[in-house]
Amino acid sequence: MRTALTIAGSDSGGGAGIQADLKSFASVGVHGTSVITCVTAQNTRSVDSIFPIPVGEVRKQLRAVLGDFDVRAAKTGMLYSAEIVRVVARELRGTTFPLVVDPVMMATVGARLEQDDFADALVDRLLGRAALVTPNRFEAERLSGIRIPDVESMERAARAIHGLSTTVDGCGALGGGGLRRPFTERVARSRLRPRPISPSADRS
Repeated sequence: MRTALTIAGSDSGGGAGIQADLKSFASVGVHGTSVITCVTAQNTRSVDSIFPIPVGEVRKQLRAVLGDFDVRAAKTGMLYSAEIVRVVARELRGTTFPLVVDPVMMATVGARLEQDDFADALVDRLLGRAALVTPNRFEAERLSGIRIPDVESMERAARAIHGLSTTVDGCGALGGGGLRRPFTERVARSRLRPRPISPSADRS
């Protein structure tokens, strides 16, 4: 059985985060490993609290998994802060498996799931390692600086996100949540060859 890794927050309601990722992995016959970045108290109505895991513990979880399991692919979800982004980027440096970056910034119920320094750190430290970036509409507008009222602007935003890092060697895919008419998922593509983070991409 192949192994995948999810690096994300814990959703006490079970609808997203680590819990949802592990269910998705299992549904396609993949063994799921996990690194928990935050513990949230949330349900279908609200996010009541967010407790970020100390970065030292995030680092230990990553080393425990990567040092033992043959991870074939990984994804990130809620990373919450620049500090957590930096430690994840450092520990993934030198790995070559495909990485999906889901730039989680807001819960479905509207609560913020990020600190103010998160987005800049994500662009500077992690997008260059991604084979695929999967923002929703709100996240894509934040990252690209482009308002997305329609499918055409969605495609422009995907291409803008793809161009955010000079080291990016993958693609960006945008979901159309919130658009008022039917949409086709738009993808800005280049080569889908995963690459390790270069020293210039992680300056710490």
